[in-house]
Amino acid sequence: QVQLVESGGGSVQAGGSLRLSCAASGVNTERRCMAWFRQVPNKGREGLASVDMLYGGAWYADSVKERFTFSKDSAGNILSLQMNSLTPEDTGVYYCAARGGRICYLTGWTEWSYWGQGTQVTVSS
Repeated sequence: QVQLVESGGGSVQAGGSLRLSCAASGVNTERRCMAWFRQVPNKGREGLASVDMLYGGAWYADSVKERFTFSKDSAGNILSLQMNSLTPEDTGVYYCAARGGRICYLTGWTEWSYWGQGTQVTVSS
């Protein structure tokens, strides 16, 4: 089993920055791959970025590339997402997700096994 706890959401004006963190615990092999997803009303859960917590490879969706950046602690237990140049379109509930596997591409949300409770991000214009 894997437990994920997000923190760091909040409200910010357009152009601002926020940093989200996800604290992970549980079986390491079941959380080698971690990711951030975003959900907005009436839309599906959008994958933003994924990372290989063992070797550090990262993949970003085009919508956030060059604005969002991963970082992780040396123990591989905390995954952070630095979000810069935020726009109102970034508003939504942000979820941390995890799964096992050797290749940690940013696959669809149904392929991820474990989820955090979500944290709200609101960007005002």
